[in-house]
Amino acid sequence: MNDHRISRRSFLAATGIAGAAAALTACGGAASSTAASVASSAAASSQAAQSVELIVFAAASLTETLTAIGETYSAENPGVTFRFNFDSSGTLKTQIQEGADCDLFISAGQKQMDQLDIIASADVNKDRLDFVDSDTRVDLLENKVVLCVPEGSDKGIDSFDALAEHLEAQDILFCMGNSDVPVGQYTQKILAYYDLDEEALAAAGVITYGSNVKEVTTQITEASVDAGVVYCTDAFSAGLTPVDEATKEMCGQVIYPAAVLKAAPNAEVAKEFLAYLQTDRAATVFEGVGFSAV
Repeated sequence: MNDHRISRRSFLAATGIAGAAAALTACGGAASSTAASVASSAAASSQAAQSVELIVFAAASLTETLTAIGETYSAENPGVTFRFNFDSSGTLKTQIQEGADCDLFISAGQKQMDQLDIIASADVNKDRLDFVDSDTRVDLLENKVVLCVPEGSDKGIDSFDALAEHLEAQDILFCMGNSDVPVGQYTQKILAYYDLDEEALAAAGVITYGSNVKEVTTQITEASVDAGVVYCTDAFSAGLTPVDEATKEMCGQVIYPAAVLKAAPNAEVAKEFLAYLQTDRAATVFEGVGFSAV
């Protein structure tokens, strides 16, 4: 990405200022002083006009990495700052649907993005919502679904197979994401893979829920549950060591789509940032916590 891109408007403004300053300098010292003052004022106004606060709605599992990337990007692109909104993809989708300002949406699942994309299947986008600029949509990252237990756990939960056995015996407390949260939806597929009845287990008090992946991670680290399913990136950030990783057959691929919104207040700058997120430099940060390129 060209980190030093100059807009045509800024180039013409700067050229005009320089020309005015040169002409006034020829008229004498006083005129030169006036030109310098005009140039300084115009340059300041131009810089202020270019100051942009990008509003990024992103899955909670991106909190640490996207915050770090945003800080680097702002340092290299003066005038660009960020307002991040990290939460479950379902919550973010609802906020966008209800009219919240947002430049860029990064979901932890295709479903939430599809529900805002008019070109998606009507089976998913049942309300025919049209919020996403489909031309900007990309599959940005892949994550992994993992099983974690509290440090020092003595329950013998060392695999998804063992988890299934304990859930059938109803002798543990298991945490998963809500049904509107991607990590919860992936977990539901794992339960179905083992022919486990989520509703019956919840009614028996065997399952507890988190409204996003960070809440599930917290319940595991605080040992308030015996096991939980999160993303490998969240396990890494929390200092947890996964005991098993879900296969593609268990829950499919965990793909994070990203897109600029049609009503984005700062669409062009958002497109530039999205392009930066696809560079090798950004990939190094993502891969450092367990994400991979699609």
